[in-house]
Amino acid sequence: MGEPVVITRHEVRALLDMPSLIDAVERAFVAYSSGGAELPAVIHLDIPESGGEVHVKAGHLHGASYYAVKVASGFSGTEPPTADGLVLVFDATDGALAALVQDHGLITDLRTGAAGGVAARLLAPERVRRVAVLGTGAQARHQLDALACVRAFEHVRVWGRSHAKAVELVEDLLGRPGLPGTATYAVAETVESALDDADVVITCTASREPLVAPEWLKAGAHVTALGSDGVGKRELDPGVLRRADVLACDSREQCGRLGELQHAPEEAGRAVELGAIAAGAAGGRTSEAQLTVCDLTGVGVQDVAAAALVMARVSDATPLEP
Repeated sequence: MGEPVVITRHEVRALLDMPSLIDAVERAFVAYSSGGAELPAVIHLDIPESGGEVHVKAGHLHGASYYAVKVASGFSGTEPPTADGLVLVFDATDGALAALVQDHGLITDLRTGAAGGVAARLLAPERVRRVAVLGTGAQARHQLDALACVRAFEHVRVWGRSHAKAVELVEDLLGRPGLPGTATYAVAETVESALDDADVVITCTASREPLVAPEWLKAGAHVTALGSDGVGKRELDPGVLRRADVLACDSREQCGRLGELQHAPEEAGRAVELGAIAAGAAGGRTSEAQLTVCDLTGVGVQDVAAAALVMARVSDATPLEP
């Protein structure tokens, strides 16, 4: 039994590219929805003294060389807010620790962005002119990175509770590699104005009150909602889910406990998993006039897919320069 490899955040950033990660996460969703994966329940730990949330997620794809266990945290009570994490990768044949991935939460950020890319590839309208982003953190950036891999877009409006952070995000996006070079970016003063005529809506906040009203969404729009990943969190008015022509999710069971579906349990029966849509076992968008909504809570198979991609690409003999 050899010593486990230690992989740094710098190496993870160099080894993972968003197009490949979108493909890997989509395959993982298919495996999960078709019974080809093991996924235990999420462990959720609150640290109320400092506004901390800790998630422990794990998963195994049948036939894969590795399984993974991830710990990720976010602390909203610090200034600025902080996030951290690591991934433990184990050999699936004997349980030996194969790698300690000290990514400080980067894999979580990237695979969450990739899940949004899968949702957009399967559900967004073919022509995307306007994009609305609610939230100003890391996911506002990673979700746009992923969207740019599957759809061209022309204009992005950003809304955040902090106007200063929204301005900072817009400035970052103007020079961000991989985004459409001709796209324009602007700060929206209200959620409603951000959503006006938006073809794709991305919600990535920590809200516990609905932000998006159903009447603010245009016919034919697609909504990716990923902020609700714990009991009590919500970004969408339940009417948005009721209005959706296609209601999708990463895990129907998990979204019913932790996602937007927890606030509209009567809609859970018609929710379809992204893996089923990708496999052709469930229907997705069938017309440009349909409103599509995807509820993302993050499942352990995404971490396994990202870790496996890192393991396939890393080389001990040629360490990356810092």
